Amino acid sequence: MDSSVFEKASPTKLFFRCAVPSMISMAVGSLYSIADGVFVGRFIGEGALAAVNLVMPLIMILFALSNMIATGASVRISMLLGQKDRDGACLTFTFSVKVIAAISIVLGIAGFAFAEPIVRLLGRGASAEAIRYGVEYLKVHAVFMPLLPLCFATDNFLRVCGKEKLSMALTVSSQLSNILLDVILIGILRQGIWAAAFTSCVSMALVSVITLLLFAGKKFDLYYVKGFMPPRQFLKIAFNGSSEFFGNIANSIMSLVLNFFLLHYGGTTAVAAMSVVMYADGIIGMLIFGMCDALQPAISYCYGAKQIKKVKAIERRVLGAAALLSLAALLFMRYAGRFVAPLFVKTEDIALFDMSLTAMRLFSLSYLFGWVDMCLSSYFTALEKPTLSLFLSFAGTLVFPIGCLTLMSPVWGMTGVWLMPAVSGFLSAVTALLLYLRIRNREYPDQTA
Repeated sequence: MDSSVFEKASPTKLFFRCAVPSMISMAVGSLYSIADGVFVGRFIGEGALAAVNLVMPLIMILFALSNMIATGASVRISMLLGQKDRDGACLTFTFSVKVIAAISIVLGIAGFAFAEPIVRLLGRGASAEAIRYGVEYLKVHAVFMPLLPLCFATDNFLRVCGKEKLSMALTVSSQLSNILLDVILIGILRQGIWAAAFTSCVSMALVSVITLLLFAGKKFDLYYVKGFMPPRQFLKIAFNGSSEFFGNIANSIMSLVLNFFLLHYGGTTAVAAMSVVMYADGIIGMLIFGMCDALQPAISYCYGAKQIKKVKAIERRVLGAAALLSLAALLFMRYAGRFVAPLFVKTEDIALFDMSLTAMRLFSLSYLFGWVDMCLSSYFTALEKPTLSLFLSFAGTLVFPIGCLTLMSPVWGMTGVWLMPAVSGFLSAVTALLLYLRIRNREYPDQTA
């Protein structure tokens, strides 16, 4: 079994084996996201850039439900494999894929049917052009929705099987093809916002088809089997993934709330400036997320195999790497903004350029603390402690940010909006560390790593 490497390899070897392929995939994905932003911002314009920022939170909400199931299932599958229960692992895998597929079909139909009223509701105060682009962007995603969530789910399951390099190869190939399609459709043929959505969707859909076929037969630790999972057991799995689900939902809701404040204090230009910040921030955010996500199967497997010292050793390496990445990101965002912003902003959009620079400098402070709760929330999920992870997600992604926005923006205006991630990140980090100490001191007082 390829997954048995989680038990045999040392913590350091496991860290590099799991984290490096995932981080390469995330780095390429971030570069694609930046390239996509360049094409949207430079070839289509500010209205399209704002439209993507308005609609993307909703799209991420649609992905979040299936990701909840995939995350919870991956943790349970890893523990079952650690306990040598392969039949139970395959049943959990098969049933989860079926449920995700069914949910995706329903979401796709609803998204296409109600695209225009949804975008108009989300974009109150935005320009008519941004609304029109947003409707077009959402409808393309709705058409492909039956396959899109499966792309993320099956990628999780590949890594559970110890197929990190295969996962990386598929992801990198998808993102590179995405960039190539952007060059052709937007850069050369000068197509509109529909092309930006189409290139993303068709690349992910192709990966979904390939990975679904790879699990046919018995080539991997996981494969399709017949059987039915009791609802109570499946709900337990879904609940364990609820922190990631709520985290995704809360992030999307927070983005919608943030857009409201941006439109109120800075108009469409402020929304577009936040898009520039998010494209730049996506690199480090995705690297840390990819690292944490990649180590979840190893932590869960070792936890299921009762190797507590190894669990803690792996997590220490995750935290240390996240801290170093965040420090590098802080310096980059703070001092390289004048080189990054022109990639997304047309030369004549001076107001957008200036606002983007200010936003990047202030937003950079969030890297001081923002990595802590991301790492520890993933850790709690890997240990099947959904209550702690859910509480941390609720506080860190919704309560603290909205509270900071409400208190800071009326006093400091846009400066308060840009500083909100740093202040809320500090509060989240303190909360996460207190929960982590509770786990370490109360549950494993006799374990040292």
